[in-house]
Amino acid sequence: MQLQQLAYFVAVAELRHFTRAAERVHVAQPSLSQQIRALERELGAELFRRARGNIALTDAGETLLPLARRILADTDTARLEVQELVQLRRGRVRLGATPSLCTGLLPDVLRAYHLQYPGIQLQVEEAGARDLIRELATGNLDLALVILPLQSHDPALATTELLREDLVVVSSAAEPARWEGRSLRIEDLRDQPLVMFRRGYDLREFTLGACRAAGFEPAFAVEGGEMDAVLGFVEAGLGIAVVPRMVADRRDTVRVTPFAGSEVHRTIGLAHRNDVEPPRAARELRRVLVDYLTRAADAGALPPGTRLLREGAGRSRRGRADTAGRETGAQETGAQETAR
Repeated sequence: MQLQQLAYFVAVAELRHFTRAAERVHVAQPSLSQQIRALERELGAELFRRARGNIALTDAGETLLPLARRILADTDTARLEVQELVQLRRGRVRLGATPSLCTGLLPDVLRAYHLQYPGIQLQVEEAGARDLIRELATGNLDLALVILPLQSHDPALATTELLREDLVVVSSAAEPARWEGRSLRIEDLRDQPLVMFRRGYDLREFTLGACRAAGFEPAFAVEGGEMDAVLGFVEAGLGIAVVPRMVADRRDTVRVTPFAGSEVHRTIGLAHRNDVEPPRAARELRRVLVDYLTRAADAGALPPGTRLLREGAGRSRRGRADTAGRETGAQETGAQETAR
């Protein structure tokens, strides 16, 4: 089995077309077809069902596809690692992060990293934690800042707790205060019009789980947006939303109301694959991130509503994840006001 054959197989599997796959990998279509046939002979199974105008994966092909993608991603990572110069003058880091962290934390961290390693190319993917975990598992990311505990099980992933992040309720600053001079409990969201994030968004799962654990189904005024859209809808007076404190404090067009005792929070962690050592440039980014957070905590300069988990920083947990299908830790355990 050759890497070239796996690359050809993945191209055909993704495009479901031999000619277009050949164009993608810059090879003549007959040569690509011959290599696919050779791979099938070696494996002793057909990988595609070939019908006029219709290319579909067989069961064997479905089984091979994620493995082939991971092998190719690992090969690419190994190539980049070997090609990096000793002084880290060049290289690449692929970092994933949730939207709130992209705006509230990452700019300063990436600036510190870029000052030390200006030749390293930084690729940032902004997505929900579940999407980022999937990208990590398939080798498309080196590191990811995610919400812990993980909502899907993959023993090949290791996580490190970094920060505890307070969540707050935001409402339009142009409208009368709903809860003047007091903090809230989850129960106070009953019958309130909520601006809700799209499906699969971590904050949506937390809010739904916390409300249901408190014994009620939340009422939606608007649903389906991401962070900027949700904040825009709140500013327009369409409803309220539960968001991270570090994001809310950056918008002077919303009114911020904390939860009682700052007890509604979630845990931010750094995840990476446990079966493959991250490239050196990624390991350096991890070091810069932890150093930055430690110095910021000592200087009282962490983003608003965040606290450094000093015992967790630097300690990885292998394969630490919730059972697949659980919506939130709050919903499963009955804890009404904690999303870890």
